[in-house]
Amino acid sequence: MQTYIETAEPAGSQTIARRFGLGVSPATIRNAMSELEEKGFLYHPHTSAGRVPTERAYRLYVDAIMRASRHPSPSERQALQSEIERSRNTIDEILRRAAQVLGVLTQELGVAVSPAFQDLVLERLELVPVASDRLLLVFNLRGGVVRTIFVQVTGVVMAPGSVQRVAQLLNERLGGLRLGQIRQSLVERLRDADVGVGHRELLNIFIAERDDIFDLSKDAGAVVLGSAQMLADQPEFSSNAAMRGLLELTEQRDLLRLALDSRRQSGLSITIGGENLDPRLADFTLVTSAYQAGDLKGVIGVMGPTRMPYDKIIGLVEHTSRLVEGLLE
Repeated sequence: MQTYIETAEPAGSQTIARRFGLGVSPATIRNAMSELEEKGFLYHPHTSAGRVPTERAYRLYVDAIMRASRHPSPSERQALQSEIERSRNTIDEILRRAAQVLGVLTQELGVAVSPAFQDLVLERLELVPVASDRLLLVFNLRGGVVRTIFVQVTGVVMAPGSVQRVAQLLNERLGGLRLGQIRQSLVERLRDADVGVGHRELLNIFIAERDDIFDLSKDAGAVVLGSAQMLADQPEFSSNAAMRGLLELTEQRDLLRLALDSRRQSGLSITIGGENLDPRLADFTLVTSAYQAGDLKGVIGVMGPTRMPYDKIIGLVEHTSRLVEGLLE
């Protein structure tokens, strides 16, 4: 397995005997490889005399043979820390930089999933008029997450001070609550609100459209990707067709989000080839680690061909996850 991972060439008995000095003849190694092939751990690609590990072999290696993940080297740790700490302390920037540098260090595709917003706490809501019938809403959420949406207020006459008064009231009644709580209880919390004459119409917009205004699910679990160019040097993507297929896959963010989103609660997660539920990911391995800092929960990791140095990549992914947690905290 080590030979194939490093060279991407099928390994024969002669090669293994010369390289590892096992103290047995190539014939003995060849017989052992034949038995492993019968049991589904190796296979012959085309007519090659050498053999290649199967997905079953990679799974056995990860679960039972690999003693421990390899700790990142001092230079790798420094590269990760310095790059991630250059972010502007927003979750989007932290994840973007983390995915990018993780991809560079592993030569795989760095991937990340941003937190789901339903459980995030609203710290402050800003209302900014951008037209006579349009407001910009700026959600400042706990953990440094900021999201903006536009709200149409057609037919509402915004009296002087209406925007400021309504913003003040919303922050007094809703600040410190999770977005999910706000959607469920907003009517009750604003029922007795006294905003004064001329302001009620604007407040009613928030009551009537609460499910849309306070639902940021379209941004929840957004997939962040590093550069697919990191995989360009991998033999699996040496052809134009293979690289084009990879690039097309990276454009299918819904596919990747579904594959990654379920991993928020699972710590380290490794799915190899056909273990991925979607057949479009059958040629890939996903190695991810969940991160959590308070209410912020997401996933960071890499995607690449099944032929990868699992011990090194697992160590880098787990270390990056801890760095992201530390910076978010």
